[in-house]
Amino acid sequence: MIVAFSVSPSGGEPDGGVSEAVSRAVRVVRESGLPNSTNAMFTNVEGSWDEVMDVVKRAVEAAGEGASRVGLVLKADIRPGYDEGQLEAKVERVEKRLG
Repeated sequence: MIVAFSVSPSGGEPDGGVSEAVSRAVRVVRESGLPNSTNAMFTNVEGSWDEVMDVVKRAVEAAGEGASRVGLVLKADIRPGYDEGQLEAKVERVEKRLG
């Protein structure tokens, strides 16, 4: 399973930015040991349903420290039989077609 998620806390940082809160969330993901990647919009994490959802929950909690609310956007690719390596393999299949 691959999950792409984005957290958006509000009411926390004085300048209205979210980089500090998002950094706390990304730290949780990276320290989980699960395959992951972060880009400008989402953090992707790969693992079993229980592993991934636990990491997402803890990341949301970390991002929400000091915030009055947290928005969460989550998209999941649930594909039985493909438990590992799909975070990179999906991109590799597209790159191969692009030549």
